Amino acid sequence: MKLTEIQQKALDNLPIKALNSMQKEFIEASVKENNLVLLSPTGTGKTFAFLLALLQKTDWKKRGEIQALIITPSRELATQIETVFKSFKLPVKINSVYGGHKIKTEVNNFIEPPTILVGTPGRVEDHINRKNFDTSTIHTLVLDEFDKSLELGFQEEIKHIVSRLPNLKNRLLTSATNLKNKPKYLGAETYKEINYLQEQKVKGLELWEVRAEENDKLEVLIRLIGEIGNEPTLIFCNHREAVDRIARLLTKTGIPAGLFHGGLTQNERERALVKFRNGSVNLLVTTDLASRGLDIPSIKNIIHYQLPPKEDAYIHRNGRTARMQEKGSAYLVFSEDEIVPEYIQNELKFKDLEEELFLPEAPQWKTLYIGGGKKDKINKIDVVGFLIKKGNLAKEDIGKIEVFDNMIYVAICAEKAEQVLQKLHGEKIKKKRCKIALSK
Repeated sequence: MKLTEIQQKALDNLPIKALNSMQKEFIEASVKENNLVLLSPTGTGKTFAFLLALLQKTDWKKRGEIQALIITPSRELATQIETVFKSFKLPVKINSVYGGHKIKTEVNNFIEPPTILVGTPGRVEDHINRKNFDTSTIHTLVLDEFDKSLELGFQEEIKHIVSRLPNLKNRLLTSATNLKNKPKYLGAETYKEINYLQEQKVKGLELWEVRAEENDKLEVLIRLIGEIGNEPTLIFCNHREAVDRIARLLTKTGIPAGLFHGGLTQNERERALVKFRNGSVNLLVTTDLASRGLDIPSIKNIIHYQLPPKEDAYIHRNGRTARMQEKGSAYLVFSEDEIVPEYIQNELKFKDLEEELFLPEAPQWKTLYIGGGKKDKINKIDVVGFLIKKGNLAKEDIGKIEVFDNMIYVAICAEKAEQVLQKLHGEKIKKKRCKIALSK
């Protein structure tokens, strides 16, 4: 398969240097087909596939009009898609719109419309209703994680959005589960389907059954975490209330745990993911919101504290680990009399926990917050220089750095965190005095 010049340039700017078979097949099919469905497991690179395909579908040299619209079910996925596309380092503008984001900023971005717009259904529909951008120029629609959008009840919003796209020619649907019915309101009779779901079975995944005596699942969870140690672990619950309760009880026990669900503000959700990615917390208690689409690499363990009612959700949760030929474990925590759901056909190994209760080691990193960012023209190199020169840190004391428009999060050595705070008090970074504090 031969890539176009712009596609090859994008690939050259990525850490990966070769596309996998799914990506090649999808990109090649996008040249010939207008309507495509891509079915592929979580973590196989669907985002790269459809973004590279969009470079084929759009006239990237044309400025000032939106040509492609990407609809996604969550804010995190919208911002992630934008970040991935920007990593291509191409002269092609992309913007994201979503609830919790300043609508004034989004409206200002439409003064010079992007070539590609990505957003959540409700916010995109809101902008369309306000006539904030011209929908007549949009010829390509991507519905990413389309099954999740329908599951979350966005059908009416998507239906309305599609009805306002008079010149829609291309429809690209992606999902990590089989799409049995494609809604007729999308405007296509047939789709070319590219199905890689047979690769759903992960070779490197070990499944473990953990039983609680006398139905005390929390005690078993704490003992299990003690044995797992401080490896990156997602703990899944079915409801927000359970997430809040379990995270609070773990922290009270002396086990730092973050929490993540749809009831948090955008800043709270963003901060939780940042701290989990950089190792400031190694445990993240979450709903199925974190089961797919999010940029959370290197997950070693999955714990199903509560098993989901449906198989699809179970598959997506397990898909967060044992990715890209790596190994991982999924632990299924059952109360004493709880029955294994019928949808679990794989044989489960029994995990016999030690009687002695011990806590995992504390995380080696803490997260430093800096109240400046891209809009202040502060980059990662500036941050490293600032921390070494003013904070007296060695390079190995500085971990992952994430720079946003108005804030920066930096992982720093936990043992030196307090003294670094004292040294940085009142200091300026790039001639700007910023608030500097440890992230809570």
